[in-house]
Amino acid sequence: MAEAFKFELVSPERLLVSAEVESVVIPGAEGEMTVMAHHAPVMTTIKPGVVTVKNASGSEERYVVFGGFADIVPTGCTLLAESAVAVKDVDRADLARRIQEAREDAVDAKDDQARSKAEQFLGQLTTLEGAILPA
Repeated sequence: MAEAFKFELVSPERLLVSAEVESVVIPGAEGEMTVMAHHAPVMTTIKPGVVTVKNASGSEERYVVFGGFADIVPTGCTLLAESAVAVKDVDRADLARRIQEAREDAVDAKDDQARSKAEQFLGQLTTLEGAILPA
């Protein structure tokens, strides 16, 4: 059994998780990463994706995050999300609205850099949609 550490997931609206956990998989900007007890100190930005929390009891919980950053230290991890919700509580209409807005941003982009950024965000959202919503 893996050693537990303190994990907190915070959104502007509320504290979603504050618990002793075995591991957390976060969608870091440089790629997905697994955090465990005694992890080397790291601070990373978070891209839209799913955070998977393995509780000390062995059960798993999943949360959708839309950006933010994670502060990882050997004794714990705090993820400050721009927006976060439990996967079981995902509002399909809200996700569809975000995808439509991202499509419009890509079409309306004034230059190649803005278009590339909007298309990247759209890709992340559509990947997220496929990962959390049944077909």
